[in-house]
Amino acid sequence: MEQYLIDTNVVSDYFSASFSAAGMALMDVAIDATPNISIITQIELLCWNTDAATTQNIQNFVADSAVLDISPDVIAQCVALRKGKKIKTPDAIIAGTALAYGYTLITGNEKDFGFINGLKIVNPHKF
Repeated sequence: MEQYLIDTNVVSDYFSASFSAAGMALMDVAIDATPNISIITQIELLCWNTDAATTQNIQNFVADSAVLDISPDVIAQCVALRKGKKIKTPDAIIAGTALAYGYTLITGNEKDFGFINGLKIVNPHKF
């Protein structure tokens, strides 16, 4: 079964049901199988300034997720990405995490990740 790393930008779209039925189904598969998120995504999600109900939903989502830390393999991938391309450090950590674990990145932000060799990307907005 394919493993996914969920990027921050698709979480809000999932909670607001902004995807087509096929996009929601993809997200359901990724989330029902224990969602994988980068430590960067955890930080970004917990920093959202939202209403109490949404804050609770985000906290529950993070608590139910496997938060992937910055391991030596992730650092090596991140460094290689930053040396080879112009990419922001948080995006390099997220991409490096997906590469280090061999996961497909679920993101709506293809422009920041589409140029990375070997990174598998799926955009639920395109389903």
